[in-house]
Amino acid sequence: MEAWTTDPTAKVRVPSEETSSPAMQTSDQDWIAELREGIDVPGQYLAYRGSDGNVVAFSLEREWTRIGRSLAADVRFDDPTVSRRHALIVRQPDGLRVVDDRSLNGVFVNGERVEWSTLADGDEIVIGRHHLHFCDIAVASGLRLASAAEANPA
Repeated sequence: MEAWTTDPTAKVRVPSEETSSPAMQTSDQDWIAELREGIDVPGQYLAYRGSDGNVVAFSLEREWTRIGRSLAADVRFDDPTVSRRHALIVRQPDGLRVVDDRSLNGVFVNGERVEWSTLADGDEIVIGRHHLHFCDIAVASGLRLASAAEANPA
């Protein structure tokens, strides 16, 4: 995995050994660390591994991002454990929030079911059977000094 892109539909192939690894948490940490090192554009991203083993890094640039099974969803999972309108990522003055959009199976942040939660770097969001990771890639100016949220308090 040498090249990461900010294209919201970008996919990078992860070796199949990592996909079938019994220590999924460890392999998640590995590809997330590679993602952080490989993305050179500061920002906020949702990263996840699809059922085909591809890693997707979705840039959260808009005021809100829809997650669900619907064709209108920005982050779409064709999976019966995901509601058509499952969750929203909403940009607020205090940062990004994940909001349950009246889903059947709920939204979990770091293992806890939530109606809404302000996201912090490294948070794991579970939508149905899919594990998404929130990454706030810091602004680099010689050293990583500030998170993207602090650098762009929009």
